[in-house]
Amino acid sequence: MNIMKHMEAVFVVALSLTLGGSYLLDAVPEAHARTYNADPALVASGDKMAVVTVTAKRLSGEEKQAAGSRG
Repeated sequence: MNIMKHMEAVFVVALSLTLGGSYLLDAVPEAHARTYNADPALVASGDKMAVVTVTAKRLSGEEKQAAGSRG
């Protein structure tokens, strides 16, 4: 297909997609950031604090070198 023969059609399609997208994006409401104030009683008590425990063996020097030479 010779693109130069169909350049007008390509332009019209691109223009219609751009205008349609512009109207669709204009209909989306803007996001408004909200502030969050943590309740000091909950923060101090630690009742809802997530705790993550990671257990793994340490790599030896040879394992570290082998892992480093792969990448």
